[in-house]
Amino acid sequence: MKKTLALLFIIILLASCNSKVNKEPEAKKEPKEEIIPDRSADFPEDITAVFKAHGGILAFDQMNTLVFEKVNPEGNEKHITDLKTRRARIETDKFVLGFDGKEAWIVQDSTYFERDPRFYHNLMFYFYTMPFVLGDQGISYQKSDDLKVDGISYPGYKISYGDGVGDSPKDNYFLYYDKASKKMKFLGYTVTFFSKETSEKISLVEYTDWNDVNGLLLPKTLKWREYKDGLVGNVKKEVNFINAKASKQKPSASLFEKPKEEKAENL
Repeated sequence: MKKTLALLFIIILLASCNSKVNKEPEAKKEPKEEIIPDRSADFPEDITAVFKAHGGILAFDQMNTLVFEKVNPEGNEKHITDLKTRRARIETDKFVLGFDGKEAWIVQDSTYFERDPRFYHNLMFYFYTMPFVLGDQGISYQKSDDLKVDGISYPGYKISYGDGVGDSPKDNYFLYYDKASKKMKFLGYTVTFFSKETSEKISLVEYTDWNDVNGLLLPKTLKWREYKDGLVGNVKKEVNFINAKASKQKPSASLFEKPKEEKAENL
């Protein structure tokens, strides 16, 4: 009986040891990289060519976070945007403004910021992210007359939005590009956010300098030009951008959430 118990104990011990030896550690599962489809064929050939001249719509779609600073005499504005959800955050020494996907909010010690936060939260983002932002869903493209500036003709497209697209679906944009390089040169636009009605008043911005931001050609300098009845005049205003970064890394959702402090205002 003792021999039987001893033999049984040895068998159990050997089986236990063998199990420990043969048991391999589980391989760590690497997170799968999201496959982004190439939308290049979804647009008119001219628009696709403009996207390509700026790095390509696929390269832009692969990015998740965009950061840039708008240079201001009173202190720069740091803009952070989730490119997939369009949630946004603007940081300055005077105020912090954000958009959580539903509501715009602002935190400030006084009434320093007097503009409408809902209107402003993505205003500079739109200007800065041209031409790629014109690849959003719900957009229609129509070839327009060339824009003539200093004896040079720039081919153009009128961009309009479907009903219910964004806060200002009645806005129109006019994209003008260089024939040779295909790079964007001018942007015409209307503003309907406040009136909610179509507008014939077109403002014009010249895109003069570009920066390579992780493979994307994004603006360094914008110049607002006088513009009336198709005639382009002098420079009225200039805006510069610095410290731009585009990343595939997704931003933290908490970055765009409304702070719980009493000073935070919903708008």
